[in-house]
Amino acid sequence: MLRAIYENIQGGHEVRKNLIELKKLLKEESNRMAFIYYLAGSYTLLYKLLEDEDAKVRKNTALIMGELAVPEFVDKLFEAYIKEDKLFVKGDYLVALSHLDYRHLLEELKERLSFLTTSNFEETSMKHIHEEMKILTNMILDIERPEGHTFMGYDELSDLILLTNRDHQDITLEQIHQGNKRIFNAGVLVRTKDLKEILSIRTYSELLFRLKDVATVVNDPTEAAMAIYKGGLLAFLTKRHTGELPYYFRLEIKTKMPLDKKSAFAKKLAFELEKASDRALINSTSNYEVEIRLVENKEGQFNVLLKLYTIKDERFEYRKHAVAASIQPVTAALVAKISEPYLKEGAQVLDPFCGVGTMLIERHKLVPANPMYGIDLFGEAIDKAIINAKRAETVINFINRDFFDFTHNYLFDEIFTNMPTRGGRKSEQEMVMLYHEFFNKALSVLKNEAVIIMYTRDKSLVLKEVSSRSQCTVLEEYAISKKEDAYLYIIGINQ
Repeated sequence: MLRAIYENIQGGHEVRKNLIELKKLLKEESNRMAFIYYLAGSYTLLYKLLEDEDAKVRKNTALIMGELAVPEFVDKLFEAYIKEDKLFVKGDYLVALSHLDYRHLLEELKERLSFLTTSNFEETSMKHIHEEMKILTNMILDIERPEGHTFMGYDELSDLILLTNRDHQDITLEQIHQGNKRIFNAGVLVRTKDLKEILSIRTYSELLFRLKDVATVVNDPTEAAMAIYKGGLLAFLTKRHTGELPYYFRLEIKTKMPLDKKSAFAKKLAFELEKASDRALINSTSNYEVEIRLVENKEGQFNVLLKLYTIKDERFEYRKHAVAASIQPVTAALVAKISEPYLKEGAQVLDPFCGVGTMLIERHKLVPANPMYGIDLFGEAIDKAIINAKRAETVINFINRDFFDFTHNYLFDEIFTNMPTRGGRKSEQEMVMLYHEFFNKALSVLKNEAVIIMYTRDKSLVLKEVSSRSQCTVLEEYAISKKEDAYLYIIGINQ
């Protein structure tokens, strides 16, 4: 099929249509290799098509050459790029060049970017100019990565949003002792000069900054860009960092707009921000240090939030490995914090379904335990748990075994676990049996006055098993996620 399509192109039959078909086929590596073998180093036709009078023929030829990534195409593509007078095609030459080693062209690419940045163009051309500038920027950054900025603004007065579990914002709020704070629907609003205190809290999922003078912007990319720039974005960044301009950013827009309109809005906004700041702010999809997040509100405007990647979140760095059923570290930290009144320092703790160790690690970070045992039937999870615990500098005895076959020469003070979910079992009856066997086994390995602290998505099975045993009492019940029907139970044991 490749050969037939290429022969049609050679014969001048529906050249543009056949080039498009050829381009699609060359997305597959096996086809690319076969086509390169078929060409046997004869690229004259491709070079000729780069000079075709039809701009779309030139465009698709360039993209095909990029897919083939033959080293000798580099200079031919660059020469065609410089000569090209149709703006809508120029970006495609750059896309093709990006598949090749273009390092020797770096200075010329910089010169072209500088020209586009400092020149004036008709408004009708700006869509294509901006696209070309964006591709050039990313190509240059791929070869010559900028020096990163160092965050130094730990003592600067900052307005923050901490995104938390929506049913337990108070858990995070209570850990903040400096500055002003209040709960809102998705988390906690904070004004503080003590960012290090905030960074030590483990129960929020994300830390975002707010610009003091621009809380919202209108649904117009040009006006929004000007509001963000005049609202002090660049001053905010320079006040909190060391390093030279520019700052590289990405846009994250949360909206109900159709995807095409959202994309057009983002492109226009990015371009206008670059223009307003004289490219002290540059949009990049891969080398960004700040995310400008616009969240559409009920009034149809956008709330403006910033996420700084120059701040290293070290809270959960130990979690190098996970498996599909692994609990999120922030959820494990929340479970531990809610359970804190029942956690005893130096307790002997067992997690019978430990997975990659997250529950035990987060429990130990809050209230140290010793010893801790983690059991799991899944060997891969145990291997990963060992690595995670070592990175967390936490001593845990991991055992690759079925909990129901586990024996030990002393009893435990506490079970702290994330119960298996239905997704890992074949039937409702198997889940019923799992919970029944779990409570039977738990009573055999726990001391009198021990506690079971469990995160579960099977509330009814927990209550059924507890109600059938006089040794078990529900001390606390918390809804952790109504959306996921997830609960925390703290169960007292008296036997």
